[in-house]
Amino acid sequence: MRLLVKAPAKINLSLDVLHKRPDGYHEVKMIMTTIDLADRIELYELETDTIKIISHNRFVPDDNRNLAYQAASLLKKRFGIKRGVAISITKTIPVAAGLAGGSSDAAATLRGLNKLWEIGLSVDELAEIGAAIGSDVSFCVYGGTAISTGRGEKVEHISAPPHCWVVLAKPSIGVSTADVYRNLKLEKVQHPDVEGMVQAIQSKDYDGICNRVGNVLEDVTLRMYPEVAHIKDQMKRFGADAVLMSGSGPTVFGLVEHESRMHRICNGLRGFCDQVFAVRMIGERNHLD
Repeated sequence: MRLLVKAPAKINLSLDVLHKRPDGYHEVKMIMTTIDLADRIELYELETDTIKIISHNRFVPDDNRNLAYQAASLLKKRFGIKRGVAISITKTIPVAAGLAGGSSDAAATLRGLNKLWEIGLSVDELAEIGAAIGSDVSFCVYGGTAISTGRGEKVEHISAPPHCWVVLAKPSIGVSTADVYRNLKLEKVQHPDVEGMVQAIQSKDYDGICNRVGNVLEDVTLRMYPEVAHIKDQMKRFGADAVLMSGSGPTVFGLVEHESRMHRICNGLRGFCDQVFAVRMIGERNHLD
């Protein structure tokens, strides 16, 4: 039996860091939403009791560093499953981009193996398992639009934002999330209006959403990586309605209401940035088959 599962990317419409926790993680409050840019996960059983990662992307590890591998391993150990699986990952989401590509691959693997191995877990149970793999995995199990707190694993769902285009541009650099957090000075940050963003989303107020995008990690990454600042400046100049870095970067996204302007922005960005995408927000939750 083979299963195909989509693993959509996410963007942060709002990302606030409240304080550093005793366990070394940072307490965050984020609004995340899924977008129609997705990896494709194909699962099929093996005759041997092993986990095999198949990917043609040289930046995707094929061992236990891979979050999809960790997802399969965790299910096998927790439920005593003695069956092997091959996990084929076809990447569309840029790697190390602030778009939760690895976390979404892990979440898709959890959802798919729950069906393939007939475990019978609910989406809430899968999300709880996902929290042990990575901070964004729980959200990616659910998909949709949500307020994420704790270190990102506590997920409260809200309604989907109004439909618009999302233009993404990723420079050809990687960003260390650990380095960004290490250089974050919490006493100096300007906290985004997370509650105002929630209200704007709930009331489908597109202008209100555009006026409230915010990410406390952005200033840190822009100082460390001038290429990201350049992309943000250009996206604003080309006419995006709102521009923000997603996660710890380096991907910058712009919200655009009109298709004609979306094409103009994409064409302008492709003049100096290799990875440019124009997608729609999904904003709706995943459902288990």
